[in-house]
Amino acid sequence: MNALPRQARQPAVSLARTACALVLALLATGCATVSLDGPSPSPGTAPVAAAPPAAETAPPPAARAPHIYQGPLSEIVSVHGEVPRVVPLAAPTDLWDRIRRGLRMTDLDSGLVRDQESWYTSRPDYLFRMTERSRKYLFHIVEEVERRDLPMELALLPFIESAFNPQAVSRVKAAGMWQFMPATGQSFDLKQNAFRDDRRDVLASTRAALDYLEQLYGRFGDWHLALAAYNWGQGNVNRAITRNQKEGRPTAYTDLTMPQETRQYVPKLQAVENIIASPERFGASLPVIGNHPFFDTITIDRDMDVAVIARLAEVDEADFRSLNPSLNRPVVMAAATPNILLPWDNAGIFERNLNAYTGVLSTWTAWVVPTTMSPAQAAKRVGMTESQLRSVNRIPPRMMVRAGSSLIVPRNGQLNSDVPEHVADNGRLALQPEGGNLRRLRIKARKGDTVAVFARRHGVSPVSVAQWNGMSVNTRLKTGQLLTVMRPPRAAKAKVSKTKKPSISRASAQKKPARAAAGSQGKKPAGR
Repeated sequence: MNALPRQARQPAVSLARTACALVLALLATGCATVSLDGPSPSPGTAPVAAAPPAAETAPPPAARAPHIYQGPLSEIVSVHGEVPRVVPLAAPTDLWDRIRRGLRMTDLDSGLVRDQESWYTSRPDYLFRMTERSRKYLFHIVEEVERRDLPMELALLPFIESAFNPQAVSRVKAAGMWQFMPATGQSFDLKQNAFRDDRRDVLASTRAALDYLEQLYGRFGDWHLALAAYNWGQGNVNRAITRNQKEGRPTAYTDLTMPQETRQYVPKLQAVENIIASPERFGASLPVIGNHPFFDTITIDRDMDVAVIARLAEVDEADFRSLNPSLNRPVVMAAATPNILLPWDNAGIFERNLNAYTGVLSTWTAWVVPTTMSPAQAAKRVGMTESQLRSVNRIPPRMMVRAGSSLIVPRNGQLNSDVPEHVADNGRLALQPEGGNLRRLRIKARKGDTVAVFARRHGVSPVSVAQWNGMSVNTRLKTGQLLTVMRPPRAAKAKVSKTKKPSISRASAQKKPARAAAGSQGKKPAGR
């Protein structure tokens, strides 16, 4: 195939041999490699290479084979924002060790951090109770944070928000471990109805919180600002940044003008992080939490009483509710809550006992009230006493149940089936004050009013005001907006005359709700 005569190819062969000899001399000063194309040449023997065809370019030199390391593997991790260092690859000794390996936010070092460290370390009993309480939920949160490749500091946020209490409720109605406001919870698909509040659900609220934090980080590009927005509201943080930009000032977390609560928010998290990272330095004692799941998820396909589940799982009902804190009624509705959490060992016990169980799974169902009636009338219709109906459905005194409300009632007669999905997912309890001749009033909202503030000023339930006017409880009202209020005649007259009088505290009544509603998640956490 080569068109050149043998004599013409000799110079090319000589050049090739010379080049190979030079390459071998250079390689002798480095490390030996193994050819991927065949056996290595014998020592002292130069390989013979054919000259490339005259019409073609020379092929690229063969790639060097990799040097295969035979020792133990290591991983590169970033610890506490320091320069990455090589750490031996070994399983974490416990969950705290696993958390320490994933800490990677920029550290905040300030007097506020020192103050918060002192606050926690001066209360060792509180610190231990808080960390002990976390053992039920922390493994799941760590798993989710790792799965999303997020900084492990986020797994510690419930310490600041709620002290890991899923039943925590703040003064502005933020609820759950992650302290979601009602409106923000709704925007992240956390159901809040007559039967459950997903802001307290361990799985759903963790998913929503990490979704929200990722969204905030995507907006601000800084984790400290994202955390400030989680606490104060992203609208407020954005306005604070804009204000600093107009004044030619820096816009980092420590440079913004913020409420005291938000100013201390990241220092609190930093203090908890520092204590967990080096408990011996602070003389702190952390409970041992194994690096393994605390609970398992079980799927049910039929409605079941909470008492039956606890009995079949061989756990206390209080322990079951601590893992399923979103459930606020005596029955779990499979159509809306098909997944329940049980302690890891008890999950298998539950499944075995359920397979052998032949008794009644649920003694409760839901009834949609056909017309507005008193609790006594409703109780008589479903075969309960009035006190039982009020207790199970949490109906306050002097209130009537409006048409369309969903009540938990005993199974009997025609009410003997599992709760359908549309009722389980959208059940609501609508109430109105007792009194046969309710008067319909149209009252103007004031500047800065929300439905909750308006209702409180007029002595009625925010839920009722929202239902009377076809809006959400969290709706912000426009100045002068007309709202319907249903009141007994005598109380209505007194209230109308009272609202016409100027109030010295009106300004404060207008400013406080605006603060609470500003942004999408601004709130006062219930952490301490």
